[in-house]
Amino acid sequence: MSTQITIDLPDDAFSALRSSPEKFVQEMRLAAAAKWYEIGLVSQSKAAELAGVSRESFLEALSRLRVSPFQQTPDELSEELTRE
Repeated sequence: MSTQITIDLPDDAFSALRSSPEKFVQEMRLAAAAKWYEIGLVSQSKAAELAGVSRESFLEALSRLRVSPFQQTPDELSEELTRE
């Protein structure tokens, strides 16, 4: 099940990414999902689902968008490793 949302954008908004409306919407979904992942609101798999891409494609997009694929800080990772 899915919900469709309509957003009114100025006609020249698509020129910002030099793309079609369809490509613009895909990039907007991806950017939102990446940001929500970056700030810890959603997991990688949920973000990929929200963006409408595979997890592998989402990880590639994170690199392009300069978002770390790791949500843990170095201290959190170190602590987790010492517990094991």
